[in-house]
Amino acid sequence: MWFKNLKVFRLLPSWQPTLDSLEAALAKQAYRPASRLEPQSLGWTPPNPDGGFAYALEGQILLNLRTEKKLLPASVINQVARERAIDIEAQQGYKPGRKQLKELKEQVADELLPQAFSLYRDTRIWMDTRRHWLVLDTAAAARCDEALGLLGKTLEPFPALPLRTQLAPGSAMTGWLVDDAPPAGFAIDQDTELRATTEDRAAVRYVRQSIDIEEARRHVRAGKQCTRLALTWADRISFVLTDGLDIKRVAPLDVLEKSDAAQEADAFDTDLALMTGELSRLLDDLVEALGGELQPA
Repeated sequence: MWFKNLKVFRLLPSWQPTLDSLEAALAKQAYRPASRLEPQSLGWTPPNPDGGFAYALEGQILLNLRTEKKLLPASVINQVARERAIDIEAQQGYKPGRKQLKELKEQVADELLPQAFSLYRDTRIWMDTRRHWLVLDTAAAARCDEALGLLGKTLEPFPALPLRTQLAPGSAMTGWLVDDAPPAGFAIDQDTELRATTEDRAAVRYVRQSIDIEEARRHVRAGKQCTRLALTWADRISFVLTDGLDIKRVAPLDVLEKSDAAQEADAFDTDLALMTGELSRLLDDLVEALGGELQPA
């Protein structure tokens, strides 16, 4: 249940849909398997087999985007196209030109597509209509864009904006590190990356190892800035914060890993309530640590 990576956006407070209207909008973009000639297909599926396209619980909404992509490597297309180009050269007496090769590759791709295997991937999306968070469980920018694109087609007008804070995360993390003074409620952990702001982008990384404060200060004086910092919030959740305000490697600590209702029929609701409640408070505290939210003009 727990999201592993967080791409965070601000949900507009004015967006308060009814469950019926949301279900109807999602149903119009429901996932259907790709046809034999389609390279990919994406759409909404129920996040819980026992529910609809939107799973709602006390102001928390969970969605699931399913993406199907056909596995057709370019190397396979190129190999078959080369073999056919040799036959064409033998027939016409000269090598196929650039345009003819391009058309040949497109023809090969169309012929091989029905035989390609499909790769399926789910991306979960959480909407907090009380604290107004929109969170995607992904670390990849491409998957984030894919999900936001389908949300834009599904919900009109689009109900979210990018999250921007008063302090740039990179500057704030650098200050916490060199001053050895993380914000209240947070502790610095053992993974750190410092990267130069110059064109060479030279970087130094500490993996599962604490960085010495004096060493960190030397790197900062040399022109580097903290771009990744492992943190623990309230002794409850560990994560890595990036200078792009992405939250990665989210892991609940022992106190949150199991609940008394783990074996009960309502375990899904229990886990969802626990995760959303904890992550909502984490996001509130993190934004406060970054100087508060920068309001759009």
